[in-house]
Amino acid sequence: MPVDVASVDSSPDMPADADVVVVGGGIIGVSTAYFLAESGQRVVLCEKGIIAGEQSSRNWGWCRSMGRDPREIPLMMESLSIWRGLNERLNDETGFRQTGTLYICPDEASYAKREAWLPHARQNGVKSVLLRGRQVNDVLTDSAGTWTGALYTPDDGVAEPSLAAPALARAAARQGATILQRCAVRGVDMQAGRVAGVVTERGRIRTSRVVLAGGVWSSLFASTLGVRFPQLKVLASVLRTGPTSAGPLTAAWGPGLALRKRLDGGYTVSSGSVVAQVVPDSFRFFRDFIPVLRQEWSGVAVRFGSAFLDEWRLTRPWNMDKISPFERVRIVDPEPSAKEIVRARQNLNHAFPAFERVPTAATWGGIIDATPDLVPVISEVESVPGLVLSSGFSGHGFGIGPGAGKLTAQIATGKGPVVDPVPFSFSRFLDGSSLRPLAGF
Repeated sequence: MPVDVASVDSSPDMPADADVVVVGGGIIGVSTAYFLAESGQRVVLCEKGIIAGEQSSRNWGWCRSMGRDPREIPLMMESLSIWRGLNERLNDETGFRQTGTLYICPDEASYAKREAWLPHARQNGVKSVLLRGRQVNDVLTDSAGTWTGALYTPDDGVAEPSLAAPALARAAARQGATILQRCAVRGVDMQAGRVAGVVTERGRIRTSRVVLAGGVWSSLFASTLGVRFPQLKVLASVLRTGPTSAGPLTAAWGPGLALRKRLDGGYTVSSGSVVAQVVPDSFRFFRDFIPVLRQEWSGVAVRFGSAFLDEWRLTRPWNMDKISPFERVRIVDPEPSAKEIVRARQNLNHAFPAFERVPTAATWGGIIDATPDLVPVISEVESVPGLVLSSGFSGHGFGIGPGAGKLTAQIATGKGPVVDPVPFSFSRFLDGSSLRPLAGF
């Protein structure tokens, strides 16, 4: 793996039963397990690979309220309140620090777009402000560019993806959760029309509640239960620079460039564009994704290649007494797009000339799971009593992870939710709701 992930010890034994089984050990799954265990639930978390082995350790590390879809803002504000006290709460290092986040506006049209979002910020207590001209450079130190303006949120922050999910998993274990790595769940055992357990590669666990937090694997897993979950995968490519004293402390995004300073002194850098590989699900869910493709087409490249046949072979039906796709691919570790890595590096050097002397230390790819409206599902699935789905975070999951885990745990246990869960309902895919990203966000 190109990303070093902090280690988590697996529990020595697998219990025969649990109150809740969480499928997936990314930031959403471990946050859910933590809050379940904290509330006294007997929880088992099953991860087919290692904790945070996939996108939860490969993302940019942003924890932003700024620019969020208005439907996500209340949950993100709850998540930020958790992030701010999380190191102390866990007695562990997540890398969180309040650095602020900045969206550069290269022209008046993009400035107007950010200005139109501000009423949503004010309604939810987000302290975003608009900057003009030299005010941008005062925040974006060492930048050689001049900008029309920027949207700036000083209360936002960043954390370290390689540290955060493992820290939450270790804390969940201290609260009594069972953490099982390299233990794929092959499927759900249904009896009398509801969840009665899960079948893992190590055997069966009796439970009446399952949380599916499988990231890019969730749609495939859900399909074994007759659940159509429209979810597509896109490749994001990232590089890490060596340590440097140059560059801004604020995490920033602009045309063709996103960057944030790391605890190790280097920067995580991306072009901000993604690659959509054509696979069988591209056709299965094409109609669902037409609105978002029209809106976001400029930031998506389409790639035809071997991925179609690879995924077709991987997703053929399997029996629960046989090896599943989740065992065949323990960790999705894609090659980054060389084109996007070169583009990101060139844009970095152009915007911040001091980086020309700073080497690239590593590059990697990660697969993001996306829904048609770019809003996650955090919801019971009515057709499968006992199943809670928490997935489809569309590249926004790391920052919102602790809040999403808290909400998922509350839904799984029937407790009063910390925010209104209706915007995250799975039923929106079934009841004719508009599956359209809100324009401009």
